[in-house]
Amino acid sequence: MVRFLTAGESHGPALTGIIEGLPAGLALDGAYINRQLARRQEGHGRGARMKIEHDEVELLSGIRFGLTIGSPIAMRIINRDWENWDRKMAIEGPEADMQKVTVPRPGHADFAGGIKYGHMDDLRNVLERASARETAMRVALGSAARRLLEELGVTIGSVVLQIGSVEAVNPFGADFLEAPDLAEVDASPVRCLDKDAEAEMVTAIDEAGEKGDTLGGIVGIWAQGLPIGLGSYAQWDRRLDGRIARALLSIPAVKGAEIGPAFENAGRPGSEVHDSFRTGDSGDNHAISRVQNRAGGLEGGVTNGELLICRIAMKPISTLLNPLGSVDLATGEETGAHVERSDVCAVPAAGVVAEAVLALVLAEAVGEKFGGDTVAEIRDRVENHHRISRPES
Repeated sequence: MVRFLTAGESHGPALTGIIEGLPAGLALDGAYINRQLARRQEGHGRGARMKIEHDEVELLSGIRFGLTIGSPIAMRIINRDWENWDRKMAIEGPEADMQKVTVPRPGHADFAGGIKYGHMDDLRNVLERASARETAMRVALGSAARRLLEELGVTIGSVVLQIGSVEAVNPFGADFLEAPDLAEVDASPVRCLDKDAEAEMVTAIDEAGEKGDTLGGIVGIWAQGLPIGLGSYAQWDRRLDGRIARALLSIPAVKGAEIGPAFENAGRPGSEVHDSFRTGDSGDNHAISRVQNRAGGLEGGVTNGELLICRIAMKPISTLLNPLGSVDLATGEETGAHVERSDVCAVPAAGVVAEAVLALVLAEAVGEKFGGDTVAEIRDRVENHHRISRPES
């Protein structure tokens, strides 16, 4: 079973993480992970923190001579901004003489978290861990899972579909059968393939920033090349769509998740939604495929061999430079909400984080289905499964 944990605060000395359950013999190095970390830091609308941090992973265990050895993999990402926070966020020693955060931000974990953990006298204890900074480590850990999937012929990507009120043309094709070109997506400042919408998105972000406001949006995530049969319908908690939705909704500010065009499907009759079977020439065989992919690659909680498509809705970031009304918990007086350094829009980055958490879920599902302690074992089993799982007409 692939499982992972992260630790660390936004302005603490470092983020740390551990992942176990990956097989031995997987080629993995820091350069590969760092490329994914760099993608997370890009995108029009990011704040000043991205100019300070240059995320690089340090691999601490579980890898020897560039190959995994089957034991837990530990990682660390240094927070470069720690040098400016070493007194405010000291691990040990007397409490620093500093201004405490006592004004919660609407939409953030500040208020509810302060009550839950008894931090009403200083909400920084909440916001430091609730910060989306934690997702840097999830991207690092997810990169290890991503490498395993690549060895099995599975590729993962994401694309921005909407920022604010600006919507892009559907990049998955009318029948939701097409995987976009990830390199082309990453070349866009907002990770969008619709050039007209891209320009409008950039303008919308700039205008929101000038007003001290923030913007959310919608991102599509895909996985191509998945084996048929990942997940299960046998129990509620083994259904892969439920596990994917849980992982996606755990990303900070993500408030909605769907498989395929689920909400659009809800307004259509079944005759227009369900994906009819067909036979199509594939060499000497007549492989069974679908005329469309409105199921998004999952039926009954199980992958069906088509392109897996997920979509997430990200709310606008909670920290506004032109803050909403709040209450100072120390005095009971109404005031403007606390302002913390933040982004105007992080929707493009959310797609990269979503790719990572999807990779972690899919790697676990692969392990459940195929087992194996080495990459070679798993690869052989997946290839054999591909040969027998696509019935001829």
